[in-house]
Amino acid sequence: MSTGALILLAAIIVFLFYTIFIYNKLITLRNRFINGFAQIDVQLQRRYDLIPNLVETAKTYMQHEQSTLQQVVEARNSAKKAADKVNEDPADNHAMQGLVGAENLLGSAMGRFFALSENYPDLKANQTMSQLMEELTSTENKVGFARQAYNDAVMTYNTYSEQFPNSIIANTFKFEPGVHFEIDNQNAKEAVSVKF
Repeated sequence: MSTGALILLAAIIVFLFYTIFIYNKLITLRNRFINGFAQIDVQLQRRYDLIPNLVETAKTYMQHEQSTLQQVVEARNSAKKAADKVNEDPADNHAMQGLVGAENLLGSAMGRFFALSENYPDLKANQTMSQLMEELTSTENKVGFARQAYNDAVMTYNTYSEQFPNSIIANTFKFEPGVHFEIDNQNAKEAVSVKF
């Protein structure tokens, strides 16, 4: 074999190994953000389980606010359905955008619920309601921390997949960019305020 052929063979082998390295790194980073969503999903499911109990406790006191309670339940069901869809494939950008939208609606509905509940002193004094609100506040904090970790993992993955020459490998093997889990609704961005 000639020297030129050996150099060409060596270059091809280096290129293949480098391509494999980039591909494996993309897989690792994508799996990290998928795992990050799994951590969010645990907390979202806990919140989805708490909301019906909260609404059921409030029903007795807030009889004139049935439409608000119904909106909370519908928003919760919609968000849970969207979360289940994302849980099937956390790398599905369309499903993640659907979840973000559903979570924004749930945040708005919960904001209205909390605002109206302030008008019911007996509800505020209810120990079950107080405990549920405390659990919900704790869960909201955990969702926030998990969302931050997920968004950090998505940013790392997206940055790596957009860098040259990584972008060539990412595009060739159809690595889609991850979608950040950002809350657009102003009410949903505010921390849950418990004044019971």
